[in-house]
Amino acid sequence: MSSRHPQDPIIAIASAPGRGAVGIVRASGRDLAPLVDAVCGRPLVPRVATLLPFRGERGETLDQGLAIHFPAPHSVTGESVLELQAHGGPVLLQLLLARCLAALPGSRLAEPGEFTERAFLNDKLDLAQAEAVADLIDASTEAAARSAARSLSGEFSARIGTLSRQTVELRLLVEATLDFPEEEIDFLEQARARERLAALAATVAEALGQARQGALLREGLRVVLAGQPNVGKSSLLNALAGAELAIVTAIPGTTRDRVSETIQLHGVPLHVTDTAGLRSDTEAADEVERIGIARSWQAIAAADVVLHLHDLTRRGEPAYEAADTAIATEIDRRLAGLPRVQVFNKADAAPDAVAGLPDGAIALSAHTGAGLEALRERLLAKAGWQAAPEGLAIARTRHVQALRRCADHLAAAQAHAAQRDAALELLAEELRLAHHALGEIVGEFSTEDLLGEIFGRFCIGK
Repeated sequence: MSSRHPQDPIIAIASAPGRGAVGIVRASGRDLAPLVDAVCGRPLVPRVATLLPFRGERGETLDQGLAIHFPAPHSVTGESVLELQAHGGPVLLQLLLARCLAALPGSRLAEPGEFTERAFLNDKLDLAQAEAVADLIDASTEAAARSAARSLSGEFSARIGTLSRQTVELRLLVEATLDFPEEEIDFLEQARARERLAALAATVAEALGQARQGALLREGLRVVLAGQPNVGKSSLLNALAGAELAIVTAIPGTTRDRVSETIQLHGVPLHVTDTAGLRSDTEAADEVERIGIARSWQAIAAADVVLHLHDLTRRGEPAYEAADTAIATEIDRRLAGLPRVQVFNKADAAPDAVAGLPDGAIALSAHTGAGLEALRERLLAKAGWQAAPEGLAIARTRHVQALRRCADHLAAAQAHAAQRDAALELLAEELRLAHHALGEIVGEFSTEDLLGEIFGRFCIGK
């Protein structure tokens, strides 16, 4: 949240930094009449673009462009908004910005995300829609952009609203029974509370699955290629990316530092990182390679999925197999439970070695591309991705966490409801907590710190 007075008029350059054909200066506040008069020189017809000169302090023309006035409450922020569309020179826009700040008493430069924050505070957007504004701007894939647009339109919020209303209806039934115990009504049977609770829990579980998918669209999957030197990690990165990103040679230890690339797979961003080959410090060629190996372990620790690469041409060699086992053991020791895929590379050079691979292992050739599609599908499966419906809305990790808390509270409520002598007080409390978790998603129950974290990541002018 803004640390300054929320009623101050705010002004900012709303277009991207740098030179461009068009630049926009945006203002929002309760009363922008002095600004309109000073810069535009005449009243503006609401919501109509007007071509006119933008006037400086002495009446000189700073530029000629379009001015649009959106009187409150019919604006993006719920306050009066003025947009000045000028030529997109950085110096010109700074002059126009300074002129606006000087012309409107009490105005100040907007903080990051403050226009969208005011839209939220004035009930123009709920919190999930406000986050979707930033997600639409930051979308790295076409699928992410489409999903963010659906969230911005309110599809995701509407679904959460339906879940919230169903939870409230159950809460009302339970709490009404608590208020009138003398009625001796068998609440759970006559109100079909157990069936309704089970249906609600199933719907929340479905929403949680789709939210995980939406979060994956937004955030992507961090994939790290790990293994001994010269197993083909850099070749696999190049094959997945379709470009020569990493140097490939027969010399062990060629990769000294992490090399990363983001690729799209069914609209999901995959952040693939090639790392230095893993071997002991005594085997490292020099201090630079030792530092690279240390960074490899750091990358593995931050991964969502690790591809442990093996060289089929060296399969069966005692020293090589022992080193491979040591790497797998060290990964288990450091990162128990980290999802991984066993990938056996160079199938084109050693076709006979493919037989008898461990269950779930993938044999491929980074050189010819054979087996790459199976690897791509396995990565999506590890991420929990399923064929996404067209209506999938984007989501964030905090949405997933809130839905998971809601699901946990509903599961606890079901446990209480299943008891022969149901503890209605405990049932009511679990439903209240489930309702609260849903409300956090759209901002019904939001702390100042949470709002500050969300809107502080926006760009200035939004």
